[in-house]
Amino acid sequence: MSDNEDVVIYRCYCPPGVKRVIASGNSAFIGEVDDSTVLKYPLSPNDDMSRLKAEKKLFEAVGEHERIIKLKGSSAMGLYLERAVKGDLYFQGMLLAHDGTVLVDGCSRETTRYYRPRYDPEDADTKTDIFALGCTIYFIIMGHNVFPDIQDGEEGWREKVEARFTTHQFPDNMHVCAEIAWKCWLGKYESAADLLSDIKSVEAAHAEVH
Repeated sequence: MSDNEDVVIYRCYCPPGVKRVIASGNSAFIGEVDDSTVLKYPLSPNDDMSRLKAEKKLFEAVGEHERIIKLKGSSAMGLYLERAVKGDLYFQGMLLAHDGTVLVDGCSRETTRYYRPRYDPEDADTKTDIFALGCTIYFIIMGHNVFPDIQDGEEGWREKVEARFTTHQFPDNMHVCAEIAWKCWLGKYESAADLLSDIKSVEAAHAEVH
């Protein structure tokens, strides 16, 4: 750490109505409200709400879907969300116009083990999303993230993970969707629809065997 870098320490806190903190991220805590509801709120009571306001717009733009956590409401404290159950997936990021113009930016990008190396770390498009999806498919099938031999928190772990992705040292575990994951990482899919077609082919072949 250089002399010019500041260290910010955040301590857990619970706004009114929140029983306990159950998760945290780079910009927010997730607090338990009840069995079906959580509150997503800033890491500090003094932090601005710009990211959460942008995320609210993203929820409203996408609309409700069975595979997306539901926005249940909002307040001056944060966003009230449907509580996830095991197996739920939650993605957020940017809302783009057809010409690629950013309409809403939730200031959220992939974590290290889902990140497609690129020149501009703030850039995001179909390729970056599908790359992360390949990592998600790997996690679902294998039960752990890519490169389990690299431990989170060890010295230089982020750089080690990025170096393997950059040099195409992808996991070589042979599993039923290995080819699909590799195609995600190599940027072979132009759309999620192409990926879905391959998944359906794998499902059909698996059904025939059984």
